[in-house]
Amino acid sequence: MKTRYYHLPRLTGVDALRLDEREVPAPGPREVLVRMRAWSLNYRDLMIASGTYGRALKPDAVPVSDGAGEVVDAGSGVTRWREGDRVAGVFMPGWISGPPTARKTAGVLGGPADGVLAEYVLFDQDALVAAPAHLDFAETATLPCAAVTAWHAVAVTGGLTPGQTVLTMGSGGVSLFALRFAALGGARVFATSSDDAKLGRLRTLGAADGVNYARTPDWGRLVAEATGGGVDHVMEVGGPGTLPQSLDAVRVGGRISLIGVLAQDGVADPSAVLRKGITLQGMFVGSREMFEQMNRAIEHHRLRPTIDRAFPFTEAPAAYRYFAGRGHFGKVVITAE
Repeated sequence: MKTRYYHLPRLTGVDALRLDEREVPAPGPREVLVRMRAWSLNYRDLMIASGTYGRALKPDAVPVSDGAGEVVDAGSGVTRWREGDRVAGVFMPGWISGPPTARKTAGVLGGPADGVLAEYVLFDQDALVAAPAHLDFAETATLPCAAVTAWHAVAVTGGLTPGQTVLTMGSGGVSLFALRFAALGGARVFATSSDDAKLGRLRTLGAADGVNYARTPDWGRLVAEATGGGVDHVMEVGGPGTLPQSLDAVRVGGRISLIGVLAQDGVADPSAVLRKGITLQGMFVGSREMFEQMNRAIEHHRLRPTIDRAFPFTEAPAAYRYFAGRGHFGKVVITAE
């Protein structure tokens, strides 16, 4: 039986995406065949399509790391899943638990390994997690990269405690999940945006206060003053362009989690890290164990991810283009037809 999938014959941008057909793969030992029902986009998907990701990629790769679906077949030796189970793929299939290593973090879905933007995908049985019972496929598809990254930063390494102050940036997937997790844990969350309407929406999701960085270029100083010396933890998704402000916004002895590079123009003075004794840590998603832990929290609090817009599978290139416009609030998803 033939099935459809997307691939990238060239890394020249969204226009390089090609929809093609192939045989439905048969599961081997310990493998599970999943009929994919939804996918979600991350900024790295744009970088991979345009050839700016900076890592070696599999030639003609299937893109996208995040997806959810249902188990339809299993190979010999599979004990964790059965037909009909609702599942999501693990971003790094080899990172099950414990600290990261080069071996565990190799083979990331969507680059360098094949991703999941296909109607049927094979997974190792250990590289899947159960979907939260109250979420649909589109909502579940938003979790593998953005949500796990936010959980790792806020709850695992960030040591979230009630009363902690947390700064999030913008209204993308990681930032919204970080805001929601921090607020649910009793933190006081400050949020930034260049849009006052979006700041209002961020407050409805749990932000205690916000700052419009377009009107206040030195927003880091403002946040530090508003918190009496700086926040405990910054979710840094901008990179070089926003890191100088994050260094101003964080307290002495505080933490900055480096998550993204959305604002690449800028230079940060590392002396502030020394002077303030800041913990500066890179975050690259997380393990299956973190994913499962996070899903338990999501189920307990009945948290529902924020989805901006959904596109049908045959309009995946349009989803990429819409996402690249950066006007979204929350996740952009693709759904099976």
